[in-house]
Amino acid sequence: MSLEAWRRCARQLSAQTYALYLTYRHPRTPWYAKVFAALIVGYVFSPVDPISSSNPPPGTKSEMVPLGVLIAMKMITHDIFEECREKARELAEGERPVSRGAAVVVVAAWQLCVAPGIFFTLRVF
Repeated sequence: MSLEAWRRCARQLSAQTYALYLTYRHPRTPWYAKVFAALIVGYVFSPVDPISSSNPPPGTKSEMVPLGVLIAMKMITHDIFEECREKARELAEGERPVSRGAAVVVVAAWQLCVAPGIFFTLRVF
């Protein structure tokens, strides 16, 4: 597979993931599909990588994300997903939404994890 083909697949997966985010917020999406979509989208867009991407073992993010998107697409009716996919295409040319609240939560979580480490390091040394 050429580099351009990989880039095309990555852009397509990113667009499908963003459409999945929009289906999570769609009022006609079933609750179980919303929960699954939230887990997949949260995993994809999380700034924290629980699995090292420098040497990923088989069955990690590289394979789980497309499989998760495919399963979520099967849970959501075709018309809802197509509507959200079209909306994602329209929004891709414009500005993407920014969640300042989510940024605050992530930064606070990192601070809560790092602060005890710094405290104990300073006490020992």
